[in-house]
Amino acid sequence: MSDRRRINGPGGPTNPPIYDEDLSLSPVRNRNDSDARPFYLKTGVTPSASGSAYFEIGQSTGTHGFGMKFTCTVHGPRSLPRSAPFSPHMVLSTHVKYAPFATRYRRGYLRDASERDLSIHLEAALRGAVIVDRWPKSGVDVVVTVVEGDMSRQATIDQGLEDWNTMFVLSGCITVAAAAIADAGIDCVDVVAGGVAALVVNRGNPDEQAIVMDPVVSEHDTVLAACCVAYLPTRNEITNLWYKGSFYTSELTSYQSLVSNAVLASKATGKTMLMSLNEAIPSV
Repeated sequence: MSDRRRINGPGGPTNPPIYDEDLSLSPVRNRNDSDARPFYLKTGVTPSASGSAYFEIGQSTGTHGFGMKFTCTVHGPRSLPRSAPFSPHMVLSTHVKYAPFATRYRRGYLRDASERDLSIHLEAALRGAVIVDRWPKSGVDVVVTVVEGDMSRQATIDQGLEDWNTMFVLSGCITVAAAAIADAGIDCVDVVAGGVAALVVNRGNPDEQAIVMDPVVSEHDTVLAACCVAYLPTRNEITNLWYKGSFYTSELTSYQSLVSNAVLASKATGKTMLMSLNEAIPSV
């Protein structure tokens, strides 16, 4: 008599599955340098949390494009434990983690260096927008999960694209966290939005450079510099700026142009995000 509680394997020999290689061509940017990808934002996706949001950035080049998906939950404000030291301001804690299946290389369950960097930059971006004086002796936990990363199957760690992709992911983390904080009803001076711009080399002409908004790392052969900002549109302030790379020329105007394009990208994202938040408000 066979054991019905056990899953028996096949009786005969089997062959391991063989997957076809990804022979698709590398994606090519077919939108203007100042155009951003469409995105979808929805709040209130996790009823058990104080605030939550789901943020999805669409594909840029049809079937060869790659998008990103984020989820964020906000827990609090809630009282700090008795063992915690006294704090006259609200204690903000951020946690960014990739899902194990988010990228081609499977992620571990413990946070690595890139995820810790994302958490630090996210905390700096949100701290400049949240009014922390309203909740003394309280704490808020912001947990962002990257469900799907913007990494193509050709973009591997050996090609050195992991660091650039981390900067591009940060803009999405800032946007989804700001939407979740707004859904939780936490007072802020303004709704912060993330934006990113990059200085890339054109594929057709290696000697020609261009500054693009909302870049995709797999659509460009070489990324020379990138800038990610967290911007408050109403107050015209930047709460966090992360710059990396170098220019062929040492002109200050090139750096200012890169930052300006990142701010324009955040303005476009913030405008659409405010429309989504206004639609989520129930009518009286």
